[in-house]
Amino acid sequence: MITKRIIPCLDVRDGRVVKGVNFTGLNDVSSPVELAKYYSDVGADELVFYDITASAEGRRLFTDILCETARTVFIPLTVGGGINTVEDFDRVLKCGADKVSVNSGALKNPQLIRDASRKYGDQCVVLSADVKRKDGEFRVFAKGGREDTGLEAVSWIKKGVSLGAGEIVLNSIDTDGVKGGFDLEMLEAVSNAVGVPVIASGGAGSIGDFVTLFTSLPRVDAGLAASIFHFGEVAIPELKSALKARGIPVREV
Repeated sequence: MITKRIIPCLDVRDGRVVKGVNFTGLNDVSSPVELAKYYSDVGADELVFYDITASAEGRRLFTDILCETARTVFIPLTVGGGINTVEDFDRVLKCGADKVSVNSGALKNPQLIRDASRKYGDQCVVLSADVKRKDGEFRVFAKGGREDTGLEAVSWIKKGVSLGAGEIVLNSIDTDGVKGGFDLEMLEAVSNAVGVPVIASGGAGSIGDFVTLFTSLPRVDAGLAASIFHFGEVAIPELKSALKARGIPVREV
C-alpha cells in the first residue's frame, strides 16, 4: 500500500510563520527556517510553504526567506503564493522547491496549469483550492479566502486535473484552525472525483482526526496541518506510531 503522508504547513507573512482561524486573526508563530529544519528532523514527509499575502498584495513571492528555508530541509518542499506565470514557477523551483502550488493564479488563468505541467511535469504542479460552503455548494475562494469566485469546487478541481495538475491540496475554510476534525464531506466529494493525490487541509486537532481521515477516506493521500504541530499539541513521531498501530501505512521516522 502507498504510505500516507504527514505534511506540516508554514503560512508565511512578512518572513514569519503565522496561524489563524478560518483564514483570519493571524498570530505570529516562529521563523520558517527554524520550523522547517525541525519538521525535517522529526519525520515530516513533506513540507508546504505558503506566502499567504502575496496574491492579495499583488506581488511576487519573497524568495530570500524561501531559499534559506529550502537549504535547511531534506524532504520534498511545496511552495505557493503569488504564482501567476510559468516564470514564477521557474523562480521558485530555482530557490529549491520540489513542487509549486498555484491557486489564485490558476483561477485568473487556467492555462497556467497546462503550460507549467508541460514544461515541468504534472508531478510539479499542485492545485491548491480554498473552499467554503456557500448557498448549498462547495465554493472556491481566491486571494487567501478573501474573494468568492462563484466557482463550484469539485468542477473547478476536475478542470485543474484535466489541464495537468498532478496533486490537489483541498483547504477547507470552514474547518481551518477550528481543530474539530478534517472536512470529510468535502474531501470525499473531491477524492471521488479525481484520480490524482488529494491532500486534506484544515481542521486537524488531534491524532484521532488523522486516524479518522485515513480510515474513513482511504483515497485521501495525505494530511496537512499547522497549529497542532507548531504548538506541540501533536508530535509527528507519536502521530505516525498511532497510525501504524491502526494499520495505516506510514513512512518510518
